[in-house]
Amino acid sequence: MDAYRTAYVYVRNIFAGTLKETDAGYSFKYDSGYLQAEGSTAVSLTLPIQEEEYTSKTLFAFFDGLIPEGWLLDIVSHNWKINPKDRFGLLLVACKDPIGNVSIQEAK
Repeated sequence: MDAYRTAYVYVRNIFAGTLKETDAGYSFKYDSGYLQAEGSTAVSLTLPIQEEEYTSKTLFAFFDGLIPEGWLLDIVSHNWKINPKDRFGLLLVACKDPIGNVSIQEAK
């Protein structure tokens, strides 16, 4: 599966895993170092810690839920010139410092 775009997922500013947009949909895989680290927590209840890669035809609900809505979505999509239907693109630009302990970065 070739990745079109990749997002690096951090939990409490610690690299936790990689979210990829692929030709089959989306995949998320926890980083092996994160899995072995003491005190590592799951990104969300719907993505419990495991070695196996998660796959989905649609963007995982947890990550989609990080994307702003309403007027804030309008501002983000207008300022970065991103189609509001490009959920992965919105995730990359708008979720670098969201509320909560999970953040999304374009570079590791």
